[in-house]
Amino acid sequence: MTRFTIEALRDTRLPIYVNGAYVETSGDAIDSFDPVTGAPWCCVPDCTTQQVDDAVTAANGAMQNPDWRDLTQSQRGLLMLKLADIAEREAPRLAALETQENGKLLREMEALAAALPVALRYFAGMADKIEGTTIPVNKPDMLNFTVREPLGVIAVIVPWNSPLFMMIRALAPCLACGNAVVVKPSEHAAAGVIAFGELIAEAGFPPGVFNVITGLGQTAGDALVKHPGVDKVDFTGGPATGKIIARSAAENLTPTALELGGKSPHVVCDDADLDAAVNGVVSGIFAAAGQTCVAGSRCFAQAGVYDEVVDRIVARAKAIIIGDPCRSDVQLGPIALWSQVEKVAEFVESAQAQGARLVHGGGRPQGLGQGWYVEPTVFADVTNDMRIAREEIFGPVLGILKFETDEDLIEMANDNDFALASGIWTRDLNRALRFMRRIHAGMVWINTYRSPSVMSPSGGYKDSGYGKHNGFAAINEFSRIKTVVIDHSGVTQDAFVMRVTK
Repeated sequence: MTRFTIEALRDTRLPIYVNGAYVETSGDAIDSFDPVTGAPWCCVPDCTTQQVDDAVTAANGAMQNPDWRDLTQSQRGLLMLKLADIAEREAPRLAALETQENGKLLREMEALAAALPVALRYFAGMADKIEGTTIPVNKPDMLNFTVREPLGVIAVIVPWNSPLFMMIRALAPCLACGNAVVVKPSEHAAAGVIAFGELIAEAGFPPGVFNVITGLGQTAGDALVKHPGVDKVDFTGGPATGKIIARSAAENLTPTALELGGKSPHVVCDDADLDAAVNGVVSGIFAAAGQTCVAGSRCFAQAGVYDEVVDRIVARAKAIIIGDPCRSDVQLGPIALWSQVEKVAEFVESAQAQGARLVHGGGRPQGLGQGWYVEPTVFADVTNDMRIAREEIFGPVLGILKFETDEDLIEMANDNDFALASGIWTRDLNRALRFMRRIHAGMVWINTYRSPSVMSPSGGYKDSGYGKHNGFAAINEFSRIKTVVIDHSGVTQDAFVMRVTK
C-alpha cells in the first residue's frame, strides 16, 4: 500500500489516481510551494486532455460495473463506514500534508481532517434512507411513485484552502447516492486529495469510483468541465471562475453546483455580550488567516459600542502570535499563495487611498524569513462604497463599519453582490430573528460564528453561487428523481386520447 507523507513526496512529481491505481505521468508539471519557506516542495502534473478523458472513462466504467452499480444501498453505506474508519486512522497524516501545502494551522487542519469520518458516517447512514414517494393520482387503477437514482459521474473541483474538507462535502453524498467522481484539486494543494486514493483502495471501492486528476484550470479543469461524460460539476472557488465553468458546462447541458465565496456581514449590536462578540469577530476573520469562504470580513458595529468594539478587536489583533503553523502556540500562519499576499497588499493600499483608517497591521511581519506571512489587519471608519467592503479579500483583513439602527444595518449589509454567510451578536431574540428573515445570506449564525455541521445545509445565492452541501439537501444535489406510472386496470386505452389525471 502506498504511503504518502511529506518526506516521501518532497522534491517529487505527484502521481494521479485513475481507475483504482496511481498513475505516473510525464509532460508539464506545476510547482507546489511551502508557504512557510516560500520554496517549492513538490510538483503536480498538468494533466492532458487524454488523461482527463481516461479518468472520466474510468468513472463511467464504474457506473456500469456490477460491483458498484448493483450494490444495495445498505452495502454502499457499509463500504463508506469502512472508509470512515480508515479516514479516522489516517487523519493526522492527511492534516500534516495539507498544512504543508496551504500553511493553515496544523490544529485547524487536524480538526478538518477529523471531520472527514464524521461526514462519511453521516452519509453512510443516509445511504439506505434515500427513498421515493407514492403519489395519489386520483385514478384507482394507476400506481404512481418515484425513485431516486444516482446522477452518474460527478466532477468535483476544490480550492486550495481546505481541499479534503471541501472534497468530502461532495464525495460523501455522491458515494451514498451511488455516483462515481473525478476530483480536481487546486494545483497549489493536491497532495492530501491524491493521498485519499490510498484510503479508497484500502476500503475496497471498485476501480473508477474515485479518481483524481491535477492541473491548471484552463487546461485540465476546462477539459473536465467540458467532457460529455460528466453528469454534474460541483465547484468551489471564485465567482469569475464559477461563471466560466457554468458557461462551459452549459455546452453539454451539464448541471452545476457552485459555491463562489462571500463578503459576510458580522454584526455586533449594542446589547451584545462584547466579550463573546469580539471573540467571534476575531475568530471569523483571523482564523485560517481569513482564507475561508465564510470569513466575516465586514464587521458592522452599532454606534453605541463602535469605539469599544474597535479598541477590543485591535487589542486582540496585537496579541495574535504569528509563525510556523505546526507550532501549538501559533494563532496565525502564512497565506497559502504569494499571489494572495500581493492581493492583500493591494486591498490595504486601496482601503487607505479611499479613506479607511488603518488601526492595526497592514504589512508583513518581520523575522519570519521568506514565508508568505501577512499581519492581522484592521481598518476602522470603513464605508460601504470602498473596495474593502465590497470584494472578497481571502486574507486576514477586517473592515469595521458603523451602523445606527436595525434598518440601516439591513440596508448596508444587503448592499453587496455576495450572499453566503452572516452573523449577529445580540441578546434580543426578536432582533436576531428579524435580521435572520431579512438578511441576504444562505447561512445565519446567531451568537456564534463559523460553526458548520455536516447535518446542516450550507450554500449561498447571488454571486455566492447556488446549490447546497451537507444535510439531506446534498442528497438532492447528487441524485435525480425518476417517476414511474403503472396502469393495473387491465383496460386497453384509447390510442388517440391521453389519459389525463383529474
